[in-house]
Order: sequence, then C-alpha cells, then structure tokens
Amino acid sequence: MHARLLFILLGSFSAFASEADLVIYGGTPAGLSAGIIAAREGASVVIIEPTKWIGGMVTGGLCRTDVGKEQTIGGFPREFFTRAAAAKPGSEMWYAEPSVNLATFQEMLKEAGVKVITAQSLKSITKKGARITSLTTADGTTYIGKVFIDASYEGDLMAAAKVSYIVGRESRAQYGEPLAGYYPMPIRPRTVEVMESDCPSIGGKGPAYIHGTPASISGLGADGKPIFGVFPASKLQPGDADHRTQAYNFRICVTQRPDIFVPFPKPANYEASRYELLLRLIQAFPGVRFGRLFHIGLTSHGKYDLNAQGLFSTDYPGANFDYPDGDAATRARIWQDHIDFTQGMFWFLGHDERVPRSLREQALNWGLCKDEFADNHHWPYALYIREGRRMIGEHVMVQKDLQTDIFKEDGVGMGSFLIDCHIVQRILAEDGTVRDEGSFQDTPALPYQIAYRSLTPKRTECENLLVPVCLSASHIAYCSLRMEPVYMALGHACGLAAVQAIHGKSSVQGIDVKALREKLLAQKAVLELPELANMPRSAKLPGIVMDDSQATQTGHWTGSTYGNPVDGSSVHDANAEKGKLSITYTLRVPASGRYEVRVSYAAAPNRASNVPVSIQHADGTAAAAVNQKRKPPQDDLFISLGTFRFDKDKPAVITIRNDNTDGIAGADAVQLLPK
Repeated sequence: MHARLLFILLGSFSAFASEADLVIYGGTPAGLSAGIIAAREGASVVIIEPTKWIGGMVTGGLCRTDVGKEQTIGGFPREFFTRAAAAKPGSEMWYAEPSVNLATFQEMLKEAGVKVITAQSLKSITKKGARITSLTTADGTTYIGKVFIDASYEGDLMAAAKVSYIVGRESRAQYGEPLAGYYPMPIRPRTVEVMESDCPSIGGKGPAYIHGTPASISGLGADGKPIFGVFPASKLQPGDADHRTQAYNFRICVTQRPDIFVPFPKPANYEASRYELLLRLIQAFPGVRFGRLFHIGLTSHGKYDLNAQGLFSTDYPGANFDYPDGDAATRARIWQDHIDFTQGMFWFLGHDERVPRSLREQALNWGLCKDEFADNHHWPYALYIREGRRMIGEHVMVQKDLQTDIFKEDGVGMGSFLIDCHIVQRILAEDGTVRDEGSFQDTPALPYQIAYRSLTPKRTECENLLVPVCLSASHIAYCSLRMEPVYMALGHACGLAAVQAIHGKSSVQGIDVKALREKLLAQKAVLELPELANMPRSAKLPGIVMDDSQATQTGHWTGSTYGNPVDGSSVHDANAEKGKLSITYTLRVPASGRYEVRVSYAAAPNRASNVPVSIQHADGTAAAAVNQKRKPPQDDLFISLGTFRFDKDKPAVITIRNDNTDGIAGADAVQLLPK
C-alpha cells in the first residue's frame, strides 16, 4: 500500500518536475552548442525553447552567415557548419539552407542525448542566495538544475535572476567609445560595385544604400507632419546615451526558381502609406533596381538570403524599442507588426502603380521558397533580434577590446566581424529632410579575444548562470559580437564551463579558466591568431604613441584596415565633407624637451597630396601638409613633421583635417620621439 502510494506520488511529481545537471533556456545556436558540448562531457542536459522551433536565426531565416575572418572560427561552430555543408550536395560552407541547418542540429542533439522542450516560455524562477535553483515554464513544469545558461536572444532568464543589464546605448563618455551614443548621419552619397556573380539581378555601379542618407529626401507629409517611419529630431547631443536599439528585421530565404517559387503574400494589415518614404527614395534614384534596395546574397541551390541595406529596406527602425523589456503580449504585437510591415513592402513594390514598371516586374520575380518553413507559410521562423538586453557582468567588452586591447588572459573565443550597427531610427532634420540615425559605416575590428568574465554575471548577483548571447558588452562592442558563429563559440565555452563548475562544485566565476582554455584548444576552438604578433601595435612602438581610436574625432570618419595600420585599423574621410572633419591627438610628454613629431597613414594613389596637419607646441603652432600618395619613409609607417619643444605641463596637440584636400584624407597614429 505504502509502496503504491509512493509510486503514485513520484509519478505525479515527474509530470511537473524535471531535474538535470544543466538547464539551458533558449534553443538558439548558442544554447544548442552549449547543450551538445556539455552532454558529450557526460552531463545531463535539458534545453527549453520558448518558440516552436530550435536553432534561432541559423534555422529561422539567416542562411548566409556572417563570419568575419574564418580563421577565428573553430570548435563547435566549425564542426556544425562543416556538417551542414556536407549534408546536402552542392551546399557551401557557412551558406547551407535553413532546413539543412535544422536537420543538422536535430541530428547532433540526438547523438548527444540532449533533451529538448519547445513552445514553453519562462514563467518564473527560484533562487537560494546567489544561486538559481529552478525555473518553471508556462505549462507549470519545474526544471531543477545545478547550473543554468541563458542562451535566449532576449535574456529573460538573466533578467528574472535579477542580474544587472542594460537596454540601449551608452554615452561616449561612459566607456570612452568614440562611436557610442546618439549618432545622426549626414547626407553622404556613395557608389559601390556589386558583383553579378552574387546575384543575377544586380550588377555594375550604383547608389550604395549600406549606411547613411544617400540623398536629400523630404520627410514631411502634406499635413506638415513627419511621414510614417520618420521621428522628430531628438534633443540629444551626438554621443548621448538613450534606451534605443538598432532595428530588427526578418532574414528571408528567397528564390527565382520556378519549381519552388511562392509569391510574396499580401498581409491582412496592408497600408500603402507605410511606404511613402520608400517611394520617395525610389523617385530620388530613377532606375533603381530591386537588388539595390535589399542585400541579396547567394546561398545554395538557387536560394538567396535577403537582408536589409540602406535608408529603407527590411529593417524596421523604431518599431522595436519596447521589445527587449516587453511582456509576451507586447513582443507578439511587435513580431506581427514586423511581419505585416515586411510583407506589405514586397506587396507595395510589386503592385503599387506609383512604383516604376521595371521595378515592379523585378519585385514580382522574387518569392519565398516552397521547401523552407513549410509549417509557417514559408515565412522565416525567427525575428532577427539584433540587440536586446545586454548583461553588465564581471567584465564589459567595449570598443577598445575590439580594436586595441584585443588580448585577454581569460579569452575563450574570438570575434572579428566589423563593428556594424543598423539604423536605430530615421529622424527629421531642421530642413525637413530625413536622416539616418544610429547606423555607421562598417568600422573595422581586429580579430579579438572574448573574455570569459563577459559571460558571467557579477558573483554577488548569481553564481551558477552563464550568458553567451546577451553577454556583458557595450552597444558598440555588441555590434561586432552579435554574430551566430561567435555565439556558438561562446556556447561551446559555456558548456564546458558549466560541466567544470558542476564537477568542482564551484561558482561559474570560480572555475579554473586556464583548464577551460586548454579543454577548448583540445576541442579545436580558436583562441588566438599567430598573425597578430606581427601587427604594428602602439604599445610596442618607441616613444609616445596615440592611435586614431584614442584620438578625438569631429564628424564621421570611415574606418579601414587598408595597408598595415597601427593597431590594425585607421580612418579616412571617404573623400567627402571637405572642411568639416578633423581628428585631434592630445599627448602629454613625461619631461619638457624637444620631440620629433611623426604621423602614420595608409598611402594609395587615390589619397590626398595635401592633408593639413597642425602641431601645437610650447612655442606656438606649426603647420604641415602631408602627401599621402607617397609611402611613409620611416619603416613604411611614419613620416616626420619636424622636431618641436614641448612642456610636460602643457599637452602636445596634433590635429589632422580634410580642408580642401584633393583626394581621400586619412589618419592613423601619431608618435612623439624624444630628441
């Protein structure tokens, strides 16, 4: 009788509770990576995914993965993408179809013996002191674990655990980041070359809608108010902090193959007025092609990854501000609004008679893929949440960690992608025209090491939680970190760290990071690149050296890795806004005396021959002009501007401008050598 009662009680308990060594919330690629790795190490693992589908963006729409430098990707992400490419003949590395990626994840999870729960969102958690003891999902099931990982794009488990986080942009002053904060862009027309091999509907040169405002376009309606999608200008100053995030969108798998072609649907909530700015953009560039309005990249088997580019595209600026901290109803509304907006845009381009006939015909030649997302009307599973909550953990990754301070003793993964921010909002300038706010040119980052401390909360807040997606990073650093192979590499590290914490009965902050790094290297993860040892580094050069990343910039300078710049990157003016851009280096000398002043730059035939430089020294101000067409004479890196007297109580100020320059004006580092 007692045995039977005990059996009934245990059976009842098992229906509502589950226990595992490691509980992972978020079936994203990072979560799946962590779970598979931990299970291979012998841990029992359960992964809980709030949507119906696992794999996040890699299975839910993004089929042309951004990788940066391929040499930085090893371990689990390289294993996964290699298997996905081999799973179907004709697939390319990094560019397998979403359905193939999904099947590959499912196969790897089954092999590892990972338990996966879908369509269950987080309801609540319990904590004892600084440790999470369990989480409960919407259906009432409780999951008890020793270590937890929040691998969701939203950071819901992290937030429920009362871990510190931020939504939005820091000020430039907070972490000393030149790119940080409110960032209105000027009108900067540019042209680029698009390779015909990438997309048969594109080719030749044309207006580049990558970032910025390509032309003067009115943002006012007949009533004198901003048109849809345009916001009144903020009272913020450039560099100020706010709570806004870069735009979300859907990465859409499209095709022109007749055998799998599905026309873009007309949404139930279609409103042509939403696309007035798009119409004005089209009118500003007569003959613009479909492939200029969107970034269309070839993947595999006649399928393409369609992504946003430019002032008006699949990005939906301003529509996501309430998403990161929103409740379920708010997020569902925003999600559906993004679907309606995006589907409506394709319908508008294909059917609105104000759109030129040739562009309408091009739009109608593209459609969804019948063999992708069949259980979701062929529409992508995942909304591209480029940025939501960001943890404030043991170490915050910031701009310098991507460009100058790139080496970390506790590095457990690498990033290398450009610092890439999509539009945050479109604003109305004083003259009534539209400006792109928040996006910036793809600013270079070096291959950099990602600190393990950026994956852990502050020890006093939570001792058994790891966060590989909403990791501890500033808005600027996150603009480079936010790549799926990077998330997966950090998931790999988190899976091993969790197992080490379980076996050692320690906090995640207290594990042996050296042993973790050794284990990662044994599993073919990439933690460093030998080529970085030969890079000119400001810290190793003689004298006093300041790189452009440490200088004060006025106006928008474009980053570049061209040539062999100090600390891996330099800046230039893109041959635009003459007389409006300057960069100022303020250096203090350790002792009064005479110092030789040198500047470095990347030489090229299209560079200016008359870049003005001013040197403010103890006896006044000197002027020089640098011919950047010529290779720098000192070590192919620097050119001397002369020797001047400097006072230790008064800083040396060297300013480079682009006034009346006859080509691209660049700036890299400034060096003072005592004489």
